Amino acid sequence: MRQHRRTVQTPLKSDSLAHALFQAAKLVATVLEGKNLTVSYEIVLNENPGWSNGVRGAIRDLTWNSLREYGRGDATLRRFLSKPLPVSVHALLLVAVYRLEQRPEQAHTLVNQAVEAATHLATGLKGVVNAVLRNVVRQSANIRLWRDEDVTARYAHPRWWIERVQREHASNWETILSAGNHHPPMSLRVNRRRAMVEGYLSELSDAGIAARRLENDALILTHPLPVSKLPGFAEGRVSVQDAGAQWAAPWLCARDGERVLDACAAPGGKGAHLLEQADIELTALEIDPLRTERMRHNFARLGLAARVMVADCCALDAWWDGQPFDRILADVPCSASGVVRRHPDIKWLRRESDISGFVAQQTNIIDTLWHTLADGGTMLYVTCSVFDDENHRQIEHFLARHPDAEIFMPQTCRTSLLLPTTEHDAFYYACLRKNNRLG
Repeated sequence: MRQHRRTVQTPLKSDSLAHALFQAAKLVATVLEGKNLTVSYEIVLNENPGWSNGVRGAIRDLTWNSLREYGRGDATLRRFLSKPLPVSVHALLLVAVYRLEQRPEQAHTLVNQAVEAATHLATGLKGVVNAVLRNVVRQSANIRLWRDEDVTARYAHPRWWIERVQREHASNWETILSAGNHHPPMSLRVNRRRAMVEGYLSELSDAGIAARRLENDALILTHPLPVSKLPGFAEGRVSVQDAGAQWAAPWLCARDGERVLDACAAPGGKGAHLLEQADIELTALEIDPLRTERMRHNFARLGLAARVMVADCCALDAWWDGQPFDRILADVPCSASGVVRRHPDIKWLRRESDISGFVAQQTNIIDTLWHTLADGGTMLYVTCSVFDDENHRQIEHFLARHPDAEIFMPQTCRTSLLLPTTEHDAFYYACLRKNNRLG
């Protein structure tokens, strides 16, 4: 009896474009299936500890940029697909279309490498991948015209998101949407307990790393690089933190000896910044045990001490000792609509109906925490959202509910809403002072 031999595929070389396309497609597919990109990426990295920085960088670049451009890539594919494909193959085509647009001179190589990647995803569909990509190459001149006819493709955001930003930011809505499609800046926060800003800036210069200092002492790198290449990172002399997020500590302005609560603390950057600036008694709460453990490790790297707890900040009986706090940082869960260039999956996973849920959660958090704030104390409300319902409307409603609350603007800051720029992501800040004489 004649036996059939199974064909054994040769593994893709880790430094090949086909491998990068294959891995990026798998990650994009997880997002199309509704999963969180950051979590999926961490799982893949843990499964492949031998990947070099170059391999990791290539996969991350293809994945993140393909998702930033998803609205455009998907609109392109709709022109060439007569029926749905398996999610993994559709994801591969999205990644390949992005790469084709960025490197049109490498079209021949890209198509061949994408077909090679397809043989490891769905061998029977490699012909479809080949045909679609060759059509994309031939129709490249028309693709831009097609995209201009589709608002989601033109701005690479969901239609509801575009319309909401247009309504709420009539004078600069296009700038906000454009920022969401670009690479985010990489900025550093110097640990004042272990280094000085000017001295560290000189260290970067000596290491051939170009950077500049901003008004709030954040350092912006001209070119992003792995943290392993940052002088003193392992020793806790510096952290990576968005420049906009580095306004939280100056806004809250904690002083030596004060009791301070960081109510939604992970990943811990803002809380660490507070500890670096003053000798405070910090309680840091986080509901996720895994994120809490990472926060502990980060505090340890920086040489900082805090009372770190796994707790729901709204369940006061589980963690609060009844002693009021002088300052509270309420960096609340939100739509994250101001940080989508760092987390491009958010644009496509978020639904407009989700906003009301975030608003309700935010309301519960700040109403609950207000009871733990001392008279004369300050609560800093923070979001990384550009949507009004989560920002100034939320605070307007809070002030209406709490006659003992007043809003004020710290002298160190100029505006409560930071819109995304080339220097920072979007953040909303509101300083609330508790004054029972107003009640």
